Amino acid sequence: MVIQSFKSITPQVTYLIKKKLWAQVLVGLFLGLLLGVFLGPETGIVEKDTSGIITTWLSIPAHLFLKIIQMIIIPLIFASIIRGLLSSGSVEQLRTMGISVAIYFIVTTVIALGIGVFVATTIMPGNFVDSESILASLEIDGTEQLVENVEFNFLDIPEHIIGIIPSNPLTSFMSGEMLSIIIFALFVAVALISLPEKKSEPITDLLESVQEITMKVVSWAMRLAPFAAFGLMADIVSKVGLDALVGLGAYMGTVVIGLFIMMLVYIIIIKVFANRPIISTLKMMKDPLLLAFSTSSSAAVMPVSIKTAEEKMKVKPAVSQFVIPLGATINMNGTALYQIVAVFFLAQLFSIELGTTTIILIAVTALMASIGAPSAPGAGIVILSSILLAAGVPVIGIVLLLGVDRILDMTRTMVNVGGDLTACLLFDKRIKPDKKDTDET
Repeated sequence: MVIQSFKSITPQVTYLIKKKLWAQVLVGLFLGLLLGVFLGPETGIVEKDTSGIITTWLSIPAHLFLKIIQMIIIPLIFASIIRGLLSSGSVEQLRTMGISVAIYFIVTTVIALGIGVFVATTIMPGNFVDSESILASLEIDGTEQLVENVEFNFLDIPEHIIGIIPSNPLTSFMSGEMLSIIIFALFVAVALISLPEKKSEPITDLLESVQEITMKVVSWAMRLAPFAAFGLMADIVSKVGLDALVGLGAYMGTVVIGLFIMMLVYIIIIKVFANRPIISTLKMMKDPLLLAFSTSSSAAVMPVSIKTAEEKMKVKPAVSQFVIPLGATINMNGTALYQIVAVFFLAQLFSIELGTTTIILIAVTALMASIGAPSAPGAGIVILSSILLAAGVPVIGIVLLLGVDRILDMTRTMVNVGGDLTACLLFDKRIKPDKKDTDET
């Protein structure tokens, strides 16, 4: 009976691995975990230098994947945002959607920060860890400065606000300043909507072609995703080791619990406010969520998220092509939650009391830092240093988190992408369809 049932399951598993991206990514992650344990310090089978050489070669597909995405992500975001805004049909509807989406992103980020404070003060993960033993197990010099201090001053806020508007859009494109690119795209979109259709049509056709070209390049890059997941997981586990992961288990568990609660908030929004079935909707999300987990980059997943929203969830292009690119830049709920937990964890570890005023300052700083955070792997750990400075926590404490940051980066990126897709479902109910769309149907 067992053999017969196994034989009946085998064709289904083979089909999933051959046809489904999420299944391929899962297999890549699992095989990478096994190889990482084999190459890791616990087994002692492979020398550290040799292990590093092997994982460097295995990481080539991952670096190629991310490079290809980075190569085309700016023109994709620029074209997608403008086309999404043009699909709204009018300046009035554009204004309504823009303000509503911005408010929604801020509110959900505040909720994420609240969840982070709650789980960090309830579980108290810093009390479970001996900082000296963790530093020794990771072979890190406690006096070494691994992250450059990032100073944050509220007096600089007006200058930062003015700096968002690009004086030279080409410079913003070349340096990858995503907020400035989005602002420029907003100006172009509003100008195109205000022009007669005959004058704006050539530009809109060009943007459509740019979007199609970039999506084609992304489809080629997606073939590398399972190999990228395999190489990244093998590299992480082989360098960090299972002992270090267990040593920081309380901290990691607190972050994961907080992120899980945030996902429950999204599920409530999907069911109550978007009026969508939970199980089938989560199944539709699995491809972008697993890809987010394996790449740790919201920007890398953005094309897949747009495709999933439009083709599987039947979200209007006016919504998906505006909300998802914007969300990939400013909707970082998972990152904000992680930063709050990390600050509390280090404060507890170094026996630093955080008062109410300090907690509010940390929350505001985390909110502002998460908006416009680079949607690339490892960006959160650099931004965290500015929040630690605001809280009065030694920035050198970040060295304790570097070993496990990539794994938590994978998890919080998955929550960030889930938030973008949830926002699409919510606003799809509230945005009227474009007249062109209704005429075509």
